[in-house]
Amino acid sequence: MEKEKIIGKTQEVLSTFETEQIIRFVKELTVKTVFENPWILGLLSIVFFYAIIKRSKFVLLFLFTLLSLMALVHYTLPLGNEMNAMSMLPFAFGSLGIGAVLIYFIFIKA
Repeated sequence: MEKEKIIGKTQEVLSTFETEQIIRFVKELTVKTVFENPWILGLLSIVFFYAIIKRSKFVLLFLFTLLSLMALVHYTLPLGNEMNAMSMLPFAFGSLGIGAVLIYFIFIKA
């Protein structure tokens, strides 16, 4: 009985990390909500200043990837179960563009 209770509680906690809920969170995320949420803003600020102080190209590229993927999900993916090939094409090509920028800065411009 205790085992089933723990499993149920675990499923309830992990259900917030489902793909659809993460997409919904990112789609509802705006610049205003980022600047109003001190946790997100503080974390991004700390990582940004660390990257500048240490001159870490990889951390700056991580921040670029994170922010550009958030923008890509916000503007290209539909909310709900309406995903089809035509709605996924802008997301796929945007992801390829982000990947091309990362490959250029990591491997080509060394």
